[in-house]
Amino acid sequence: MSETIRLVLPNGDAREVAAGTPAREVVASIGPGLLKAAIAVAVDGEVLDLTTPLRAGGAFVVLKESDPRSLAVLRHSGAHILATAVRRLRPDAKIGFGPAIADGFYYDFEVAQPFTPDDLAAFEVEMAKVAAEKYPFVRAEISRAEGEKVFADDPLKLERLAELGADEVISTYTDGPFTDLCRGPHVPDTSYLKNFKLLSTAGAYWRGDEKRQMLQRIYATAFWKKEELDKHLHQLEEARRRDHRVVGKQLDLFMMHHFAPGAVFWTDRGSTMVKTLMEFLRELQRDDYKEIMTPLLYNKGLWQISGHWDVYRENMFLVLDNETQEHDFSLKPMNCPSHHLMYAAKKHSYRDLPLRYNTYDVLHRNEVSGALSGLTRVRQFQQDDCHIYLMESQIADEVERLVRFITGYYDTFGLTATLKFATRPKERVGSDAMWDRAEAGLKAALDRTGRPYQLKEGDGAFYGPKIDFDVTDSIGRSWQLGTIQLDYSQPERFDLWYTGEDNTQHRPVLIHRAVSGSLERFMAILIEHFAGAFPVWLAPEQVRVIPIADEVMDNARDVTARLKAAGVRAVLDDRNETLNYRVRDGETMKVPYMAVIGKREAESGTLALRERGQGKKQDVIAVEAFIERVRSEIRTRALPAQATS
Repeated sequence: MSETIRLVLPNGDAREVAAGTPAREVVASIGPGLLKAAIAVAVDGEVLDLTTPLRAGGAFVVLKESDPRSLAVLRHSGAHILATAVRRLRPDAKIGFGPAIADGFYYDFEVAQPFTPDDLAAFEVEMAKVAAEKYPFVRAEISRAEGEKVFADDPLKLERLAELGADEVISTYTDGPFTDLCRGPHVPDTSYLKNFKLLSTAGAYWRGDEKRQMLQRIYATAFWKKEELDKHLHQLEEARRRDHRVVGKQLDLFMMHHFAPGAVFWTDRGSTMVKTLMEFLRELQRDDYKEIMTPLLYNKGLWQISGHWDVYRENMFLVLDNETQEHDFSLKPMNCPSHHLMYAAKKHSYRDLPLRYNTYDVLHRNEVSGALSGLTRVRQFQQDDCHIYLMESQIADEVERLVRFITGYYDTFGLTATLKFATRPKERVGSDAMWDRAEAGLKAALDRTGRPYQLKEGDGAFYGPKIDFDVTDSIGRSWQLGTIQLDYSQPERFDLWYTGEDNTQHRPVLIHRAVSGSLERFMAILIEHFAGAFPVWLAPEQVRVIPIADEVMDNARDVTARLKAAGVRAVLDDRNETLNYRVRDGETMKVPYMAVIGKREAESGTLALRERGQGKKQDVIAVEAFIERVRSEIRTRALPAQATS
């Protein structure tokens, strides 16, 4: 008699079915209308398609288009349809992997020549044909020997097949002429793919190993509804228009050089912006934080105490010790261990806590060259980093305070924050009891803030749980920025103490806190969020003074001097160019205000004001009134009326 499994439906009803029953039969038993709408099912959270035999019981949920999880099923199927189309037009293409990803899907191919834009256009047309042919996704479970025959001409698939464990189920999916080694899940047939777009190609090493062959990766996306696809494509176009690498060059903010890969050269304009951000942070932290600076280079002994030497060494820049001829030193990839040395250098009492060390020190992480990307992925960067030493009884108050601090900072830029609570990862230091204590303490503190949050199981730091802050920019993209990490491990590893009210020694708790993350990445986000049209307080050039003729030059110099004396970043454009040329240049550089001065303005103590984003409109305003207006915008850190212009 076959084994039975028990499935519990969302309404509490249960189904007893034989193990191996296809999910489709269970859905059909609930109702034919539900079967027609079903995309896939989830059993205890694991998503399976309708043809998969059920081998275990649990909570049974039918996924329809309205369930967000169904979109990944559609996109995974889209990857297979892409591979089907490519193999039709390029039978020589060797097939790699084709997963769904956050915003779409991709598939990797090994081909003699890179794909061209014309190839992508042809593949897209062929995909539409495959979809129209309504091939069912046919699942089969095969033996290893059968798999070796099926994929005899696909060495990439044979390599993956060889890695499967002896007890693993080996499954294939066939849609029309194409068969792929795949676990699934898939939509019922190819006609479900209606709203899709091939986006780009890129080189990708096989298995992500730069020592292996280079494959051609085709990126694509798909949605259930056309309007969702159109919205996403518009967002991608906006992202291209706002690309910080392009806008940053246009506005002369930074440069990169192959002699310093992954490190940023900030121009005077870019440096002005970075310093302005740091001054803002210093202002916010002036009263109750201690800003410190610590060395860049450390002996490996420090990283052995902290645990980084064992779990993080491959991401560190190691330095050869000339005496030992060993790589016994490292550039620091994070600030925390050096801050612990500062804390340990003095005796502390409960009256000192919370003790908040913050810094803007330079850090280095050994990112692989292929991962480097503008300001968003670099090897050298600065963090607005802070480490807070406190008593366990102070955790809730401190976390509540930090959440307000971080979200308030983002509000200044018009960035909306979402909170996520990340728990213990598989690779970690410290006992389970320590983790239980840390997670419970941080969760209780987070609950006390009253703010909603999402759970990210297994995504904590290796030394403690954390709260991550994801922000949404002006075109709807999400970026992970700030973090609050609770750490019981490091104070123990570094033997940190404070004298309690009872006059005995107690171990402090540690909070790691960052707001911008890295200043480099935050600058990239701001460039794209504002499309280079920065708020006045942040703009590298706030006012450009443009005299019409030589006869008003002295007056223009005086206005520029008065603006500078009022703390305004003003530039006098006295170049021997036409007025139209200089105005167009100011527009190109996205200067918030251009103050045009002619004979009439010079005589009346006014200026003709051109405001960014207002076209050719000019308002005549008294110089003093204008200075006060700009000062007010700087003082209040006002957002521009059209932050996305």
